[in-house]
Amino acid sequence: MPDKKITAVAVEYDKDKDGAPRIVAKGKGNIADKIIEIARKNDIPLYEDPDLIEVLSKLDLGQEIPPELYKLIAEVLVYVYKANGKAGNILL
Repeated sequence: MPDKKITAVAVEYDKDKDGAPRIVAKGKGNIADKIIEIARKNDIPLYEDPDLIEVLSKLDLGQEIPPELYKLIAEVLVYVYKANGKAGNILL
C-alpha cells in the first residue's frame, strides 16, 4: 500500500547570497504538518506539485537545487513572485 503521509519541502532563495535556491526544511507526516503550519504563520506561499516534491525530498538539507531542476523551480518562483511580489521562501 502506498505511503499516504503528507510530504513538505521548504525552499529558500536569496539572490544576493545564494547561487541557487536551496532546501531549508523537509519532512513527512507530523514534521510536514509543522513545516506547513510555520509557513502559514509566516505568510509563505504554498505550492503543490507531487512530482517535484518527490524529487526535492531526496536532496539534503542546505543543498542547492541542481541545474536540471532550475526550469521547474523557476516556474515555482514565478508563482511565488505573483503571490507576494518577491521571490523568497517557498513551501512545496
